[in-house]
Amino acid sequence: MKQSGNPRLKGQTAIITGAGSGIGKAIAIQMAGEGANVVVNYVSDADEAQKVVDNIKDSGGNAMKFRADVSNEDEVQKMFRDTIETFGTIHILVNNAGIENEAAVDEMSLDQWQKVIDVNLTGTFLCSREAIKEFKRRGIDENISRAAGKIICISSVHDQIPWAGNANYAASKGGIMLLMKSMAIEVASSKIRINSISPGATKTPINKGSWDELEQKMPYGRMAEPEDIAEAAVWLASDNSDYVTGTTLYVDGGMTLYPAMAFGN
Repeated sequence: MKQSGNPRLKGQTAIITGAGSGIGKAIAIQMAGEGANVVVNYVSDADEAQKVVDNIKDSGGNAMKFRADVSNEDEVQKMFRDTIETFGTIHILVNNAGIENEAAVDEMSLDQWQKVIDVNLTGTFLCSREAIKEFKRRGIDENISRAAGKIICISSVHDQIPWAGNANYAASKGGIMLLMKSMAIEVASSKIRINSISPGATKTPINKGSWDELEQKMPYGRMAEPEDIAEAAVWLASDNSDYVTGTTLYVDGGMTLYPAMAFGN
Protein backbone atom coordinates (compact mmCIF):
# COMPACT_ATOMS: atom_id res chain seq x y z
CA MET A 1 0.00 0.00 0.00
CA LYS A 2 1.29 3.43 -0.96
CA GLN A 3 0.57 6.24 1.49
CA SER A 4 -0.74 9.39 -0.17
CA GLY A 5 1.15 12.61 0.46
CA ASN A 6 -2.16 14.48 0.58
CA PRO A 7 -4.66 11.93 1.88
CA ARG A 8 -8.14 12.56 0.55
CA LEU A 9 -9.90 10.37 3.13
CA LYS A 10 -7.97 11.34 6.25
CA GLY A 11 -9.89 10.73 9.45
CA GLN A 12 -12.71 8.85 7.75
CA THR A 13 -13.86 5.28 8.35
CA ALA A 14 -14.86 2.99 5.49
CA ILE A 15 -16.60 -0.39 5.48
CA ILE A 16 -15.80 -2.37 2.34
CA THR A 17 -17.84 -5.53 1.94
CA GLY A 18 -16.28 -8.54 0.26
CA ALA A 19 -12.84 -7.00 0.77
CA GLY A 20 -10.76 -10.15 1.16
CA SER A 21 -9.84 -10.39 -2.52
CA GLY A 22 -10.25 -8.86 -5.96
CA ILE A 23 -11.87 -5.46 -6.34
CA GLY A 24 -12.79 -5.16 -2.66
CA LYS A 25 -9.22 -5.83 -1.59
CA ALA A 26 -7.88 -3.17 -3.96
CA ILE A 27 -10.42 -0.62 -2.71
CA ALA A 28 -9.57 -1.37 0.92
CA ILE A 29 -5.85 -0.91 0.30
CA GLN A 30 -6.22 2.29 -1.70
CA MET A 31 -8.68 3.88 0.73
CA ALA A 32 -6.34 3.07 3.60
CA GLY A 33 -3.54 4.67 1.59
CA GLU A 34 -5.68 7.81 1.43
CA GLY A 35 -5.94 7.93 5.21
CA ALA A 36 -9.16 6.02 5.92
CA ASN A 37 -9.69 3.55 8.73
CA VAL A 38 -10.82 0.43 6.88
CA VAL A 39 -13.12 -2.41 7.90
CA VAL A 40 -12.32 -5.43 5.74
CA ASN A 41 -15.56 -7.39 5.56
CA TYR A 42 -15.46 -11.06 4.56
CA VAL A 43 -17.72 -14.07 4.86
CA SER A 44 -15.63 -17.21 4.38
CA ASP A 45 -11.85 -16.70 4.11
CA ALA A 46 -10.53 -15.16 7.31
CA ASP A 47 -6.90 -15.75 6.31
CA GLU A 48 -7.20 -13.71 3.11
CA ALA A 49 -9.00 -10.91 4.95
CA GLN A 50 -6.24 -10.88 7.55
CA LYS A 51 -3.63 -10.56 4.80
CA VAL A 52 -5.39 -7.40 3.59
CA VAL A 53 -5.42 -6.03 7.15
CA ASP A 54 -1.74 -6.87 7.59
CA ASN A 55 -0.87 -5.21 4.25
CA ILE A 56 -2.57 -2.02 5.39
CA LYS A 57 -1.06 -2.01 8.87
CA ASP A 58 2.44 -2.81 7.61
CA SER A 59 2.20 0.32 5.46
CA GLY A 60 1.15 2.53 8.34
CA GLY A 61 -2.60 2.35 7.84
CA ASN A 62 -5.39 1.31 10.19
CA ALA A 63 -7.69 -1.64 9.50
CA MET A 64 -9.62 -4.48 11.06
CA LYS A 65 -11.42 -7.47 9.61
CA PHE A 66 -15.03 -8.37 10.32
CA ARG A 67 -16.95 -11.48 9.32
CA ALA A 68 -20.52 -10.80 8.26
CA ASP A 69 -22.84 -12.27 5.63
CA VAL A 70 -24.30 -9.15 4.02
CA SER A 71 -27.56 -10.97 3.31
CA ASN A 72 -28.07 -11.55 7.05
CA GLU A 73 -29.70 -8.58 8.77
CA ASP A 74 -28.43 -9.40 12.27
CA GLU A 75 -24.83 -9.83 11.10
CA VAL A 76 -24.91 -6.59 9.11
CA GLN A 77 -26.26 -4.65 12.07
CA LYS A 78 -23.59 -6.10 14.34
CA MET A 79 -20.86 -5.13 11.87
CA PHE A 80 -22.05 -1.53 11.92
CA ARG A 81 -22.43 -1.45 15.70
CA ASP A 82 -18.93 -2.83 16.24
CA THR A 83 -17.41 -0.47 13.67
CA ILE A 84 -19.02 2.55 15.36
CA GLU A 85 -17.85 1.30 18.75
CA THR A 86 -14.28 0.91 17.45
CA PHE A 87 -13.92 4.01 15.27
CA GLY A 88 -16.65 6.31 16.55
CA THR A 89 -18.64 6.53 13.31
CA ILE A 90 -18.69 5.58 9.62
CA HIS A 91 -18.20 7.91 6.66
CA ILE A 92 -17.95 5.57 3.67
CA LEU A 93 -19.67 2.33 2.68
CA VAL A 94 -18.57 0.34 -0.35
CA ASN A 95 -21.12 -2.31 -1.29
CA ASN A 96 -18.76 -4.68 -3.08
CA ALA A 97 -19.79 -8.17 -1.90
CA GLY A 98 -21.30 -10.21 -4.71
CA ILE A 99 -21.61 -13.72 -6.06
CA GLU A 100 -22.41 -15.51 -9.32
CA ASN A 101 -24.30 -18.80 -9.72
CA GLU A 102 -24.53 -19.69 -13.39
CA ALA A 103 -27.45 -21.67 -14.81
CA ALA A 104 -29.81 -21.54 -17.76
CA VAL A 105 -33.16 -20.02 -16.83
CA ASP A 106 -35.08 -23.26 -17.35
CA GLU A 107 -32.55 -25.15 -15.23
CA MET A 108 -32.05 -22.56 -12.48
CA SER A 109 -33.29 -23.59 -9.05
CA LEU A 110 -35.07 -21.16 -6.77
CA ASP A 111 -32.12 -21.45 -4.40
CA GLN A 112 -29.68 -20.43 -7.17
CA TRP A 113 -31.86 -17.44 -7.99
CA GLN A 114 -32.50 -16.40 -4.40
CA LYS A 115 -28.93 -16.64 -3.11
CA VAL A 116 -27.60 -14.27 -5.79
CA ILE A 117 -30.43 -11.80 -5.19
CA ASP A 118 -29.97 -12.04 -1.42
CA VAL A 119 -26.23 -11.33 -1.46
CA ASN A 120 -25.98 -8.88 -4.36
CA LEU A 121 -29.18 -6.86 -4.04
CA THR A 122 -30.58 -7.41 -0.55
CA GLY A 123 -27.06 -7.14 0.89
CA THR A 124 -26.68 -3.74 -0.75
CA PHE A 125 -29.98 -2.64 0.76
CA LEU A 126 -29.18 -3.89 4.28
CA CYS A 127 -25.73 -2.30 4.43
CA SER A 128 -26.90 0.96 2.86
CA ARG A 129 -29.78 1.24 5.31
CA GLU A 130 -27.47 0.96 8.30
CA ALA A 131 -24.98 3.43 6.80
CA ILE A 132 -27.68 6.00 6.08
CA LYS A 133 -28.96 5.74 9.66
CA GLU A 134 -25.49 6.56 10.97
CA PHE A 135 -24.88 9.35 8.44
CA LYS A 136 -28.15 11.03 9.43
CA ARG A 137 -27.49 10.58 13.15
CA ARG A 138 -24.04 12.19 12.91
CA GLY A 139 -24.63 14.82 10.26
CA ILE A 140 -21.85 16.74 8.54
CA ASP A 141 -18.43 17.34 10.07
CA GLU A 142 -16.85 19.75 7.60
CA ASN A 143 -13.42 19.11 9.11
CA ILE A 144 -13.76 15.58 7.74
CA SER A 145 -15.91 15.82 4.59
CA ARG A 146 -18.37 18.12 2.87
CA ALA A 147 -20.87 15.24 2.81
CA ALA A 148 -22.53 13.51 5.74
CA GLY A 149 -21.64 10.19 4.16
CA LYS A 150 -20.83 8.40 0.93
CA ILE A 151 -22.07 5.05 -0.39
CA ILE A 152 -20.53 3.38 -3.43
CA CYS A 153 -22.23 0.37 -4.97
CA ILE A 154 -19.99 -1.90 -7.04
CA SER A 155 -22.34 -3.01 -9.77
CA SER A 156 -21.40 -4.38 -13.22
CA VAL A 157 -21.70 -3.64 -16.91
CA HIS A 158 -24.40 -6.31 -16.68
CA ASP A 159 -26.74 -3.67 -15.30
CA GLN A 160 -26.91 -2.79 -19.02
CA ILE A 161 -25.61 -5.81 -20.93
CA PRO A 162 -27.75 -8.98 -20.77
CA TRP A 163 -25.90 -12.11 -19.69
CA ALA A 164 -27.23 -15.42 -20.91
CA GLY A 165 -26.80 -18.12 -18.31
CA ASN A 166 -26.63 -15.53 -15.52
CA ALA A 167 -30.11 -14.03 -15.41
CA ASN A 168 -30.00 -13.96 -11.61
CA TYR A 169 -26.77 -11.95 -11.59
CA ALA A 170 -27.93 -9.51 -14.29
CA ALA A 171 -31.24 -9.02 -12.47
CA SER A 172 -29.42 -8.28 -9.22
CA LYS A 173 -27.17 -5.71 -10.88
CA GLY A 174 -30.04 -4.05 -12.71
CA GLY A 175 -31.79 -3.85 -9.36
CA ILE A 176 -28.75 -2.24 -7.75
CA MET A 177 -28.79 0.48 -10.41
CA LEU A 178 -32.32 1.64 -9.55
CA LEU A 179 -31.89 1.00 -5.82
CA MET A 180 -28.85 3.29 -5.91
CA LYS A 181 -30.68 6.02 -7.81
CA SER A 182 -33.76 5.80 -5.58
CA MET A 183 -31.70 6.01 -2.41
CA ALA A 184 -29.61 8.86 -3.83
CA ILE A 185 -32.58 11.10 -4.53
CA GLU A 186 -34.16 10.21 -1.19
CA VAL A 187 -31.16 11.27 0.91
CA ALA A 188 -29.58 14.01 -1.23
CA SER A 189 -31.06 16.74 0.97
CA SER A 190 -29.19 15.20 3.92
CA LYS A 191 -25.94 15.67 1.97
CA ILE A 192 -25.48 11.91 1.60
CA ARG A 193 -24.02 10.93 -1.75
CA ILE A 194 -24.73 7.52 -3.31
CA ASN A 195 -23.19 6.36 -6.59
CA SER A 196 -22.31 3.17 -8.41
CA ILE A 197 -19.27 1.88 -10.24
CA SER A 198 -19.98 -0.63 -13.00
CA PRO A 199 -16.76 -2.47 -13.87
CA GLY A 200 -16.27 -4.34 -17.08
CA ALA A 201 -14.16 -7.47 -17.31
CA THR A 202 -11.71 -7.24 -14.40
CA LYS A 203 -8.81 -9.51 -13.49
CA THR A 204 -10.03 -11.22 -10.35
CA PRO A 205 -9.66 -14.82 -9.13
CA ILE A 206 -13.23 -15.68 -10.15
CA ASN A 207 -12.50 -15.30 -13.90
CA LYS A 208 -8.79 -16.14 -14.08
CA GLY A 209 -9.35 -18.96 -16.55
CA SER A 210 -10.87 -16.52 -19.06
CA TRP A 211 -8.35 -13.67 -18.91
CA ASP A 212 -6.75 -14.35 -22.31
CA GLU A 213 -10.09 -14.71 -24.08
CA LEU A 214 -11.56 -11.61 -22.49
CA GLU A 215 -8.55 -9.40 -23.18
CA GLN A 216 -8.84 -10.15 -26.90
CA LYS A 217 -12.41 -8.79 -26.86
CA MET A 218 -11.82 -5.59 -24.94
CA PRO A 219 -11.95 -2.38 -27.04
CA TYR A 220 -9.22 -0.84 -24.89
CA GLY A 221 -6.95 -3.81 -25.44
CA ARG A 222 -6.81 -5.05 -21.87
CA MET A 223 -8.97 -6.09 -18.96
CA ALA A 224 -9.26 -3.84 -15.94
CA GLU A 225 -7.01 -4.36 -12.98
CA PRO A 226 -8.75 -4.18 -9.58
CA GLU A 227 -6.76 -1.00 -8.94
CA ASP A 228 -8.55 0.71 -11.86
CA ILE A 229 -11.83 0.27 -10.01
CA ALA A 230 -10.29 1.26 -6.70
CA GLU A 231 -9.07 4.59 -8.11
CA ALA A 232 -12.62 5.42 -9.16
CA ALA A 233 -13.96 4.40 -5.74
CA VAL A 234 -11.51 6.67 -3.92
CA TRP A 235 -12.54 9.59 -6.15
CA LEU A 236 -16.25 8.98 -5.47
CA ALA A 237 -15.55 8.76 -1.72
CA SER A 238 -13.57 12.00 -1.68
CA ASP A 239 -14.66 15.63 -1.74
CA ASN A 240 -13.28 15.84 -5.29
CA SER A 241 -16.64 14.38 -6.37
CA ASP A 242 -18.79 16.35 -3.93
CA TYR A 243 -21.42 17.31 -6.53
CA VAL A 244 -21.76 13.77 -7.90
CA THR A 245 -24.68 11.65 -6.71
CA GLY A 246 -27.05 9.14 -8.29
CA THR A 247 -24.51 8.41 -11.02
CA THR A 248 -23.15 5.18 -12.42
CA LEU A 249 -19.52 5.37 -13.49
CA TYR A 250 -18.67 2.73 -16.09
CA VAL A 251 -15.04 1.66 -15.69
CA ASP A 252 -15.07 -0.86 -18.50
CA GLY A 253 -12.54 -0.07 -21.23
CA GLY A 254 -15.41 0.46 -23.67
CA MET A 255 -17.14 -2.85 -22.95
CA THR A 256 -20.61 -1.31 -22.84
CA LEU A 257 -20.03 0.06 -26.33
CA TYR A 258 -20.02 -3.49 -27.70
CA PRO A 259 -23.17 -5.49 -28.48
CA ALA A 260 -24.16 -7.94 -25.77
CA MET A 261 -23.41 -10.87 -28.09
CA ALA A 262 -19.68 -10.12 -27.79
CA PHE A 263 -19.74 -11.02 -24.12
CA GLY A 264 -21.57 -14.27 -23.66
CA ASN A 265 -24.85 -14.00 -25.62
